[in-house]
Amino acid sequence: MTGGTAVVSDARMLAHDPGRSHPERADRLRVLLDHVEDAPGVVRLHPRLATEDELALVHTRAHIERVARTAGRPRVVFDPDTSASADSYEAARLAAGSLLVGCEAILAGEVANAFALVRPPGHHAERERAMGFCLFNNVAVAAAFLRAKGIRRVAIIDWDLHHGNGTQHLFEADPDVLYVSTHQYPYYPGTGGAEEVGHGAGAGRTLNLPFPAGFGDAEYAEAFREVVLPVCRQFAPEFVLVSAGFDCDHRDPLGAMAVTPAGFAAMAQACTQLAGESAGGRIAAALEGGYDLRALVEGVDAVLAAMRGTGGSAPPATGEARRVQAVLARVRAAHAAYWRL
Repeated sequence: MTGGTAVVSDARMLAHDPGRSHPERADRLRVLLDHVEDAPGVVRLHPRLATEDELALVHTRAHIERVARTAGRPRVVFDPDTSASADSYEAARLAAGSLLVGCEAILAGEVANAFALVRPPGHHAERERAMGFCLFNNVAVAAAFLRAKGIRRVAIIDWDLHHGNGTQHLFEADPDVLYVSTHQYPYYPGTGGAEEVGHGAGAGRTLNLPFPAGFGDAEYAEAFREVVLPVCRQFAPEFVLVSAGFDCDHRDPLGAMAVTPAGFAAMAQACTQLAGESAGGRIAAALEGGYDLRALVEGVDAVLAAMRGTGGSAPPATGEARRVQAVLARVRAAHAAYWRL
C-alpha cells in the first residue's frame, strides 16, 4: 500500500443546477475544490462515470432511464425539493463514480482511505425514486459494488442531519450490510425511528439513533462509544463507508443540531479506528449535506485530518451527554435481540 488519503472530485459536478436559491448549490463543492487544491497529505484522484450496470446494483432500470432523460433539458422536477438540469445526469454519475474510484483505489492498495467530494448527494435516493436533493444513492451503489467485488460485510455510518431513508430501505433486508444513522428526529424525511431495525434476514442490521434538536459533540461521542461502535465491532465489517453530512453543524441553516468540527473529527476518528480493527483500514466517505460554506470547509478539513491520522482526540463525555441516555435506552431495547449492548 502506498498510503495516503485520497480526495476524489471533479469540477464537472458544479454544472448540476437544482434551481435558483436551492441550498444544494454549486458553491458547496466549489469552495471545497478550492480548499483542497494544495492540501497536505492528500492524493488527488479523478473520478469516472458510474456505469448504468453499476447504478442498477441498487436502482431500477426505469429510474436510471428517468434521470438519463433529463440530459440536455433545462429543468426536470422530481419533487418540490429535487430537480435536474441539462448536466445533472452526468454529475450524478460522476458523484457515484467518484466513490467507486475511491473504493477501487483502496481495494488495490493504492491509497489508505478516500473521501469523495461530490454533488448531488445520495442517501435519500430510493430504488425507484429521486428525492431530498438526491438522484442516485452514491453510498448504496458503492456498498453493492463492494459486495460484488467479494467484500462480505459492509458497514455504512451516516451522520448527516437527515435520516438516509434511501440507504436504509435498500439494505434493510440484507444481513451483510449494516446501516447506522444518527439524525435529527422528528425531521425530514420522517423515517428513522429507533424501532426501525430492518426485517427478515436483515433484522438488526438497521441501527437508527433519532436525536432531538440541540445534540452536539458530547451526545454524538457518547452515542458512538456506547452503541455505534459496540454494534459495529460485533458486526465486524470488512469495509466501512461513511455518509458524511455536515448539516448537523451548529451553524447550518437547515438544521438545529450543535456539532462542531471537533465533533466531526471525533466521529471520523472512530470510524477510521473501526476500519482498522476489522477491515484492514479500508474506509471511504462521501459528501452528503452541509449548507453553511464555512462549516462545510471546516468539517471536511476535520474529517480529512482524522482519516490521515492527524486529528485531535475524541471529545470527553460531559454531564451534558446524559441527555442522550434516553435515546440510547430506546435503541438498546429495540436491538436487545440482535446485539450485546
